Amino acid sequence: MTELKFWNTLTRVKEEFTPIDPDNVRMYVCGPTVYDYAHIGNARPVIVFDVLFRLLCHVYGEDHVTYVRNITDVDDKINARALRDYPDLPLNEAIAKVTEKTAERFHKDAAALGCLPPTFEPRATAHIDGMIRMIQTLIDKGNAYVTSGREGREVLFAVASMPDYGKLSNRKLEDQQAGARIAVEDHKRNPGDFVLWKESAADEPGWDATFTDGGETTTIHGRPGWHIECSVMSEYHLGETFDIHGGGLDLIFPHHENEIAQSCCAHGNDRMANLWMHNGFLQVEGKKMSKSDGNFVTIAELLETDKFGGRKWPGEVLRLAMLMTDYRQPIDFSVSRLREAEEKLDYWYRKIGDDPLTEGGVPEERALYALQDDLNTTSAISWLSNEFVYFDNNREDVGSTIKATANLLGILQFENGWEWFEYKNKLLGVDQIYVEDCIRNRLDFIADKNWAEADKIRDELLEQGIQLKDGKDPETGERVTTWEVKR
Repeated sequence: MTELKFWNTLTRVKEEFTPIDPDNVRMYVCGPTVYDYAHIGNARPVIVFDVLFRLLCHVYGEDHVTYVRNITDVDDKINARALRDYPDLPLNEAIAKVTEKTAERFHKDAAALGCLPPTFEPRATAHIDGMIRMIQTLIDKGNAYVTSGREGREVLFAVASMPDYGKLSNRKLEDQQAGARIAVEDHKRNPGDFVLWKESAADEPGWDATFTDGGETTTIHGRPGWHIECSVMSEYHLGETFDIHGGGLDLIFPHHENEIAQSCCAHGNDRMANLWMHNGFLQVEGKKMSKSDGNFVTIAELLETDKFGGRKWPGEVLRLAMLMTDYRQPIDFSVSRLREAEEKLDYWYRKIGDDPLTEGGVPEERALYALQDDLNTTSAISWLSNEFVYFDNNREDVGSTIKATANLLGILQFENGWEWFEYKNKLLGVDQIYVEDCIRNRLDFIADKNWAEADKIRDELLEQGIQLKDGKDPETGERVTTWEVKR
């Protein structure tokens, strides 16, 4: 079996990956909280773990990998958005509208980024009963307690009841800050105790949950805390202990730390997942993304508006721009980065031309080895770049190798170069046939040495945001003119 090595956040070393069951490799990745459209920071884990999913399917077989990515559809932010956007509707109806609209947009964005759908995509609201059962188990084992706070009755996890709490984030218990979505209050036994279940106000969504603590039974009409949702959904689809848990670096604490605490204490295990993988942070043009700085950009805005760089961007460009940086390193998402990725894709698709790459090949050994070594997408992309310098689409064996390698990265999604440029030009509102006619006319003027008319066509196109680039065919030496949109 092919050797895979990944950096494990839990052990802080790069280690060989050995699945619990090679016939069913199991991975869980935290998905979106559907109160708003996903931003470009959210896009990074979606893309990174899609590449990992593709790699695992290649190594173990598509039928032997289970990928779960959840949707959080119960959350205070969702409630607030529902009240803001649909003030005239009953809250539950308003919430349904918000989550349906936002989840649909997330799926559209993920598809545009070239991401495969996960095997399962559970919603938190479908697993409330399982959450209530796990919470009662934690109470029975002395890891949770029922209490009353300023906002009503709730069940809290007692972090001091878990001796090695903090092992993922490498934080000592006494140094921890509260990891819940409520303020620290006197009703907590420890400032780090976090919410498992909290009471809902009369105008808030909720479910009736009955808990018994110390012989006293209490029914709380409420809703779950954030962390318990993932513990229950991952167990339902993947079991008490599974192979890989992924997400962004920002989720290590408190979310993933608290998932481990709940799951391990409930099941009596020392691990929830054997391998923890986290992608690095994302900045925009060198700054932390924030609405106050005006650099907060959603995936939808990148795909469909001119907010970033004055133009729309193909999803494949966004994907390649992300993969050009090692997944564990911070990434500076910038217009120049997108242009660099687009130039690569333009070059590759021009080399491919009108004939599609041959399917059915196997990935190139060096590129595959790079991905097997902690998902080194940068080295795999470098191999593609080098291969295209000497690429000849008449060689089916070469084309099929490139196609298979690109499939692992989820790029070169278009059938051929014509489809890519046709799509891109429609996205940018450019009439490709018109531009090509202008280029042919200009070449005729150049052949007649009518430089004034040739320059006039070039300048007119440039005013429309279309830049021409003159070069020579490496084989014939004839003039070749390519073009790109500059806006």
